[in-house]
Amino acid sequence: TANLNVHQLKARVARDFGTPDTVRLRVTVVSFGFKYGVPVDADLLADMRFIPNPFWVPELRPLTGRDEPVAAYVKDRDDAQEFLERYLAVLETVGRGYLREGKRFMTIAIGCTGGKHRSVTVTEALSQTLVSPDVATFPVHRDLGREGPATTRGSSRSAGGPGSPRAPRSSAPIPM
Repeated sequence: TANLNVHQLKARVARDFGTPDTVRLRVTVVSFGFKYGVPVDADLLADMRFIPNPFWVPELRPLTGRDEPVAAYVKDRDDAQEFLERYLAVLETVGRGYLREGKRFMTIAIGCTGGKHRSVTVTEALSQTLVSPDVATFPVHRDLGREGPATTRGSSRSAGGPGSPRAPRSSAPIPM
Protein backbone atom coordinates (compact mmCIF):
# COMPACT_ATOMS: atom_id res chain seq x y z
CA THR A 1 0.00 0.00 0.00
CA ALA A 2 3.01 2.30 0.21
CA ASN A 3 2.74 2.99 -3.52
CA LEU A 4 -0.91 4.10 -3.33
CA ASN A 5 -2.09 7.68 -3.09
CA VAL A 6 -4.78 8.55 -0.55
CA HIS A 7 -7.62 8.04 -3.04
CA GLN A 8 -6.36 4.66 -4.17
CA LEU A 9 -5.89 3.56 -0.56
CA LYS A 10 -9.42 4.66 0.33
CA ALA A 11 -10.81 2.69 -2.63
CA ARG A 12 -8.82 -0.41 -1.67
CA VAL A 13 -10.00 -0.28 1.98
CA ALA A 14 -13.61 0.19 0.85
CA ARG A 15 -13.30 -2.71 -1.60
CA ASP A 16 -11.62 -5.08 0.87
CA PHE A 17 -13.40 -4.17 4.11
CA GLY A 18 -16.49 -2.21 3.16
CA THR A 19 -20.05 -3.41 3.52
CA PRO A 20 -23.00 -2.24 1.43
CA ASP A 21 -23.86 0.20 4.22
CA THR A 22 -20.38 1.73 4.36
CA VAL A 23 -19.80 2.13 0.63
CA ARG A 24 -23.17 3.51 -0.41
CA LEU A 25 -23.80 7.21 -0.95
CA ARG A 26 -25.60 8.88 1.94
CA VAL A 27 -27.74 11.73 0.64
CA THR A 28 -29.28 14.26 3.00
CA VAL A 29 -32.08 16.19 1.33
CA VAL A 30 -32.82 19.37 3.31
CA SER A 31 -35.89 21.54 2.85
CA PHE A 32 -35.47 25.15 3.92
CA GLY A 33 -36.99 28.61 3.71
CA PHE A 34 -34.99 31.28 1.91
CA LYS A 35 -36.28 33.84 4.41
CA TYR A 36 -34.25 32.00 7.09
CA GLY A 37 -31.07 31.75 5.01
CA VAL A 38 -29.60 29.01 2.83
CA PRO A 39 -27.96 25.94 4.38
CA VAL A 40 -24.22 26.55 4.38
CA ASP A 41 -23.29 22.87 4.06
CA ALA A 42 -25.24 22.15 0.86
CA ASP A 43 -23.43 20.59 -2.08
CA LEU A 44 -26.33 21.37 -4.43
CA LEU A 45 -29.23 23.79 -4.06
CA ALA A 46 -32.53 24.10 -5.92
CA ASP A 47 -35.14 26.88 -5.70
CA MET A 48 -38.83 25.88 -5.74
CA ARG A 49 -40.19 29.42 -5.78
CA PHE A 50 -41.06 28.96 -9.47
CA ILE A 51 -43.99 26.77 -8.34
CA PRO A 52 -47.12 28.68 -7.19
CA ASN A 53 -47.13 29.01 -3.40
CA PRO A 54 -49.77 26.95 -1.53
CA PHE A 55 -49.55 29.59 1.21
CA TRP A 56 -51.90 31.73 -0.88
CA VAL A 57 -54.58 29.00 -1.03
CA PRO A 58 -56.54 29.47 2.22
CA GLU A 59 -57.34 25.78 2.77
CA LEU A 60 -53.68 24.79 2.17
CA ARG A 61 -52.04 27.53 4.24
CA PRO A 62 -52.19 25.71 7.62
CA LEU A 63 -50.97 22.42 6.09
CA THR A 64 -47.40 21.40 5.23
CA GLY A 65 -45.74 19.79 2.25
CA ARG A 66 -46.12 16.43 4.02
CA ASP A 67 -49.91 16.68 3.80
CA GLU A 68 -51.45 15.08 0.71
CA PRO A 69 -53.49 18.12 -0.43
CA VAL A 70 -50.33 20.26 -0.51
CA ALA A 71 -48.22 17.48 -2.05
CA ALA A 72 -50.82 17.02 -4.80
CA TYR A 73 -51.04 20.79 -5.39
CA VAL A 74 -47.25 20.95 -5.86
CA LYS A 75 -46.51 17.66 -7.65
CA ASP A 76 -49.47 17.73 -10.03
CA ARG A 77 -48.12 20.79 -11.82
CA ASP A 78 -46.43 20.10 -15.17
CA ASP A 79 -43.46 22.32 -14.34
CA ALA A 80 -42.90 20.55 -10.99
CA GLN A 81 -43.02 17.14 -12.68
CA GLU A 82 -40.58 18.31 -15.35
CA PHE A 83 -38.25 19.70 -12.68
CA LEU A 84 -38.30 16.44 -10.71
CA GLU A 85 -37.55 14.35 -13.79
CA ARG A 86 -34.69 16.58 -14.96
CA TYR A 87 -33.20 17.19 -11.52
CA LEU A 88 -33.28 13.48 -10.68
CA ALA A 89 -31.23 12.80 -13.82
CA VAL A 90 -28.69 15.42 -12.68
CA LEU A 91 -28.57 13.98 -9.16
CA GLU A 92 -28.06 10.45 -10.45
CA THR A 93 -25.14 11.64 -12.60
CA VAL A 94 -23.59 13.60 -9.73
CA GLY A 95 -24.18 10.69 -7.33
CA ARG A 96 -22.36 8.25 -9.61
CA GLY A 97 -19.51 10.74 -9.85
CA TYR A 98 -19.36 11.12 -6.07
CA LEU A 99 -19.17 7.35 -5.64
CA ARG A 100 -16.53 7.05 -8.34
CA GLU A 101 -14.46 9.74 -6.61
CA GLY A 102 -14.84 8.05 -3.21
CA LYS A 103 -17.23 10.62 -1.76
CA ARG A 104 -19.85 9.03 0.45
CA PHE A 105 -21.92 12.05 1.55
CA MET A 106 -24.01 14.55 -0.41
CA THR A 107 -26.29 17.29 0.87
CA ILE A 108 -29.02 18.62 -1.40
CA ALA A 109 -30.88 21.74 -0.27
CA ILE A 110 -34.38 22.41 -1.61
CA GLY A 111 -35.72 25.88 -0.85
CA CYS A 112 -38.92 27.85 -1.03
CA THR A 113 -40.00 31.04 0.69
CA GLY A 114 -40.74 29.71 4.19
CA GLY A 115 -39.72 26.05 4.08
CA LYS A 116 -43.23 24.79 4.80
CA HIS A 117 -44.94 23.75 1.57
CA ARG A 118 -43.11 23.44 -1.77
CA SER A 119 -39.63 22.58 -0.53
CA VAL A 120 -41.00 20.00 1.90
CA THR A 121 -43.01 18.25 -0.83
CA VAL A 122 -40.06 18.19 -3.25
CA THR A 123 -37.65 17.05 -0.52
CA GLU A 124 -39.91 14.12 0.30
CA ALA A 125 -40.32 13.23 -3.39
CA LEU A 126 -36.57 13.35 -4.06
CA SER A 127 -35.77 11.36 -0.92
CA GLN A 128 -38.16 8.59 -1.90
CA THR A 129 -37.07 8.49 -5.54
CA LEU A 130 -33.29 8.55 -4.99
CA VAL A 131 -33.23 5.47 -2.73
CA SER A 132 -31.40 2.55 -4.37
CA PRO A 133 -28.94 -0.18 -3.39
CA ASP A 134 -26.15 2.41 -3.82
CA VAL A 135 -27.95 5.35 -2.19
CA ALA A 136 -29.46 5.92 1.27
CA THR A 137 -31.49 9.10 1.72
CA PHE A 138 -32.27 11.16 4.80
CA PRO A 139 -34.92 13.88 4.46
CA VAL A 140 -34.54 16.81 6.87
CA HIS A 141 -36.99 19.71 7.15
CA ARG A 142 -34.90 22.46 8.69
CA ASP A 143 -37.52 25.20 8.91
CA LEU A 144 -40.76 23.23 9.16
CA GLY A 145 -42.71 24.60 12.11
CA ARG A 146 -40.60 27.72 12.31
CA GLU A 147 -43.37 29.95 10.93
CA GLY A 148 -45.25 30.01 14.25
CA PRO A 149 -46.63 33.17 15.91
CA ALA A 150 -43.13 34.40 16.85
CA THR A 151 -42.24 34.89 13.20
CA THR A 152 -45.25 36.87 12.05
CA ARG A 153 -44.78 40.33 10.59
CA GLY A 154 -44.14 42.95 13.22
CA SER A 155 -42.84 40.60 15.92
CA SER A 156 -39.43 41.14 17.42
CA ARG A 157 -38.14 37.97 15.79
CA SER A 158 -39.06 38.83 12.20
CA ALA A 159 -37.74 42.32 12.82
CA GLY A 160 -34.33 40.89 13.59
CA GLY A 161 -34.55 40.32 17.33
CA PRO A 162 -32.08 38.23 19.31
CA GLY A 163 -31.63 34.75 17.88
CA SER A 164 -33.17 35.77 14.58
CA PRO A 165 -31.36 34.88 11.37
CA ARG A 166 -32.08 38.46 10.36
CA ALA A 167 -30.59 40.02 13.51
CA PRO A 168 -28.94 43.31 12.68
CA ARG A 169 -25.18 43.21 12.35
CA SER A 170 -23.28 45.29 14.84
CA SER A 171 -21.37 48.23 13.41
CA ALA A 172 -19.08 48.31 16.45
CA PRO A 173 -15.41 47.76 15.66
CA ILE A 174 -14.02 44.30 16.20
CA PRO A 175 -11.68 44.25 19.23
CA MET A 176 -8.10 43.35 18.34
